[in-house]
Amino acid sequence: MKNLIKKVSCLFIGLLVFSTFLQAKDEKPIKLILHHLHSPNAPTHTKFLLPWAENLKKMSNGRIEVEVFPSMSLGGKPNELYKQSRDGTVDIIWTLAGYTPGVFPRTEVFELPTVHKGSSVATSVAIKENFDLIKDDYKDVKPLMIYVHAGNALHTVNKPITSVGDLKGLKIRTPSRTGGWLIEELGAEAVGMPLPDLPQSLSKNAIDGAFVPFEIFPAFKIQQLTKHSIEGYDGERFGTSVFMLLMNKDKFNSLPKDLQEIIEKSLDIEMVKKVGQLWMDFEKPGIQMQKESSDSDVTTLSADAMKEFDEAGQRVVQRWIKEVDAKGIDGQKLVDEARKAINNSK
Repeated sequence: MKNLIKKVSCLFIGLLVFSTFLQAKDEKPIKLILHHLHSPNAPTHTKFLLPWAENLKKMSNGRIEVEVFPSMSLGGKPNELYKQSRDGTVDIIWTLAGYTPGVFPRTEVFELPTVHKGSSVATSVAIKENFDLIKDDYKDVKPLMIYVHAGNALHTVNKPITSVGDLKGLKIRTPSRTGGWLIEELGAEAVGMPLPDLPQSLSKNAIDGAFVPFEIFPAFKIQQLTKHSIEGYDGERFGTSVFMLLMNKDKFNSLPKDLQEIIEKSLDIEMVKKVGQLWMDFEKPGIQMQKESSDSDVTTLSADAMKEFDEAGQRVVQRWIKEVDAKGIDGQKLVDEARKAINNSK
């Protein structure tokens, strides 16, 4: 009798395991829609988002499939991407914090000139490891990855820039409001616009230059539209932009716990370091393109020349501290903590 019971129990367990296997095999993958503003040829799409989607599929054994839609192909404008993720129009978006001014007041600290120095790796790691500093900006969405690019270099159509005085009266594109503040402090006129609008504005001389990293040059042919580029001493840049991979909170919470953990593991600190290095490497082809373009040049400011730009950058920092203080946020503490975190991440 005992042997019979044992055999029946083994048979039952075997059938249960087999049934579970068949159920898992027949389970349809969860499909997630990811929307972003960059072109299908941009490094954001080809080197980050598509490989991440493929890796997530592998990590989940095919249970998660992310379909990536570039170039705002699902509709809307770049500054509406955050709302699309928050409201559930799409599941995941990639965008810039600067496209929705006022929504991410704490996060802005990491894009400020003189706070971010020029290393995407150092600042991105600092954000990841000190996320509690800015977590209150993300109550309405699920933040998957928050990181930065190498930072803004200054590119002008015709006029070479060697000092702050050379910028007086020029119209310069900015990706964010803090970038706009810096342009104002430099004596120029700030013109806000999404990146896809930049080439046409440069070609029509609607603006005189732009704050952008070199990584966009291959996709947007900026070397054909500008003649002069400058960056700071020892790789310093003029602030940066914060990039965000955000997911609809309800969609994330609806996933099985193990899949939530897989998504978070796919974007862990090692992935942040990898992506940070990718964005540093993306600068090199653009710098080379500008150097090799006819009548173009790339200039590194001397330490003395950079001091004048840094003084303007520090005035931006003080303006930002005053503004967020008025909102009940300790701006000086955020600046101090961000600088310390970035220095510790080098």
